[in-house]
Amino acid sequence: MVDVNTQEFNFDGLVGPTHNYAGLSPGNLLSAKHANMVAHPKAAALQGIAKMRHLMSLGIPQGVLPPQPRPALRFLRELGYTGQDADLLACLAKDEPGMLSAATSASSMWTANAATVSPSSDTADGRVHLTPANLTTLLHRSIEAEQTGRILRQIFSAPDHFMVHDPLPGGSALADEGAANHTRFSMNHRGSGVEFFVYGRSGLESGSSEPHSSRRFSGRQTLEASRSIARNHGLEEEGVVFARQSPEAIDAGVFHNDVIAVGNENILLYHEQAFIDSDDVLALLRSRLAARGCSEFVPLCVQKEELTLEDAAECYLFNSQLVSLPGETGAMALIVPSDCEEHPRARRVLDRLLAEKNPIERVDFIDVRQSMRNGGGPACLRLRVALTEQEAGLIHSGVVMTPKLAERLEAWVERNYRDALTPADLVGDGLLCEGRNAFLELEEILDLKIIHSEF
Repeated sequence: MVDVNTQEFNFDGLVGPTHNYAGLSPGNLLSAKHANMVAHPKAAALQGIAKMRHLMSLGIPQGVLPPQPRPALRFLRELGYTGQDADLLACLAKDEPGMLSAATSASSMWTANAATVSPSSDTADGRVHLTPANLTTLLHRSIEAEQTGRILRQIFSAPDHFMVHDPLPGGSALADEGAANHTRFSMNHRGSGVEFFVYGRSGLESGSSEPHSSRRFSGRQTLEASRSIARNHGLEEEGVVFARQSPEAIDAGVFHNDVIAVGNENILLYHEQAFIDSDDVLALLRSRLAARGCSEFVPLCVQKEELTLEDAAECYLFNSQLVSLPGETGAMALIVPSDCEEHPRARRVLDRLLAEKNPIERVDFIDVRQSMRNGGGPACLRLRVALTEQEAGLIHSGVVMTPKLAERLEAWVERNYRDALTPADLVGDGLLCEGRNAFLELEEILDLKIIHSEF
């Protein structure tokens, strides 16, 4: 299927009212660094909406996904916890604070982990395919998959054009972390492309004795999960490339590929230590793109002498959004966390990219510091979905971002979110009641069913 009007939509996740810093993500060094600090949910949500506004100002189609209701009381009751809501939370805070942290996490804001998406031009049946990530690596994230599927099925509800799969079966061997490890390359988002799956480990390998295993942290995405998604989406073998993260990157805090590489159309911006056998990976990408009519593949490499792996995991230069600007010039913008503006080595890399001849014509610094402190930059906050003009007209209109919707969401945040949130605030019924009221109001704003069960 070819549609000259195909565009890439960015669906950003709203930060939830229980946004807090619990340090629940091993291997995510920023998350660990800021564990138990005071969080600012209102500022976090408003920063996210401001980023969406900025993308809209560039002419980039923008959507929004709701946060997941938290605390996840149904999840807790399935584990045998009983009692009135407030008593249950107080008991957990005393006896099992880790379980309370999992049940109150607002990590669904990082929609790059929500699903993997293949556009209709790549799939065998000509439909857009979406697979919600099972996120089985971490408890607090694994409880998101069911709700993610419900929301995606409401947004992409036309069965002749969209296929929302169930998450892959759970288990370590099929751990799936979503689009944070997936990039699609093509020429102008048109026609068949090449889908690039990056994995951190093989789910069936024999542990640390395996030659490419990381030592400090475990890889999250598995090869088996990536292959399963490619099969379920009906992707041709010639339209897929699988690559393995380098163990050095994982051990330096690169828990997802989008912390060390970002791509768009025929451009790949990456760190030289991102992948095992980088030369072979790039050669295969180039040849498979050429076979699909994309004659020019442009890899932009950042050398370790310019920016170390540790630098990358600290400033999140690669966790940026590389987006195509409207028009036929091929110009792109790099939407970068503001932390990079204050990082001397990262700033030098960005200055070099702007000075060289390549499609990146502008670098825009965006303040998402509240997200960054939990280990999520601009790219973490969005899920990319390439849609034809017809497909775009079929998605649920309530989540398509407009200036008016942005104003309504900002007012909703101002009314319902706390300025500050400490770990102690997660206990009791005050925050729980505030959250219930907030989500009921959000359902009306987005015309979307968000509350499907007790929370």
